[in-house]
Amino acid sequence: MTQPTSKCDCSKSAAGRYERQLPLFGIEGQQKLAEASVFIAGTGGLGSPVATYLAAAGVGKIVLLDCDSVDVTNLNRQFLHRESDVGRKKAESGSEKLKEMNSEILVESVCGLLNEENVKEIIGDCQIIVDALDNDKTRRILAAFAKQTKRPYFHAAVSGFQGQFAAFYPEIGPCYFCAFPEDEDDFEENENTSETRNSEKKKPVFPIVGATAGIIGSMEANEIIKYITGAGKIQVGKLFIWDGLSCIFDVIDIESDENCSVCGKNNKNDGC
Repeated sequence: MTQPTSKCDCSKSAAGRYERQLPLFGIEGQQKLAEASVFIAGTGGLGSPVATYLAAAGVGKIVLLDCDSVDVTNLNRQFLHRESDVGRKKAESGSEKLKEMNSEILVESVCGLLNEENVKEIIGDCQIIVDALDNDKTRRILAAFAKQTKRPYFHAAVSGFQGQFAAFYPEIGPCYFCAFPEDEDDFEENENTSETRNSEKKKPVFPIVGATAGIIGSMEANEIIKYITGAGKIQVGKLFIWDGLSCIFDVIDIESDENCSVCGKNNKNDGC
């Protein structure tokens, strides 16, 4: 991390906005947050808590990507948006709320679809990539790009009362594809994606309780803050699975796969 990306002078803000977290990682850690840049794909149920807590913590630059518009059915969990935002682009609505929350940081919005052709341009020089998606195809594009460009990748997914979270780092441990190997069925159209929701197909019901997304999204934000500041121990090769009905977390070890198509010995991706 080089020059600060935000307008924050930590020496001036420390005694006010950030004084409750400074005992955890000090001015040095706060400056690292101010110099960090994070790309968040999705401003829905997961993206709302991730973006909110990173903005509140003082992450210097946040880029929000979302191709969808706010719908009234989003409001049970996507708290970056209000009733008055229904019909607006989520990326714009979300970035507006973050700017109101913390004027010391830079927030950018991208309204559109991410694909293999534009992923490099859209993510730009953001140092950290966050998956807050419900779209497996886009998730795999992000994960592959993160591995190829040696950037940390934070993954999460939710459904109903269940959720999962894992962090993948460029120089240590398994990659996303070690945990979730490619399968020919993975690239079929997912009826829960924005692309399908905006088509003429009948919209399916996507069950989710808002608190589940809040719990998993908060875990993502917590691990990102730890990674940036160097506080605590990063979780390498772990998949955390939340069962909200039983209030239980299970942890599954993820092993590096030497035959992984992305990071294994037979991968065809230069730079991975």
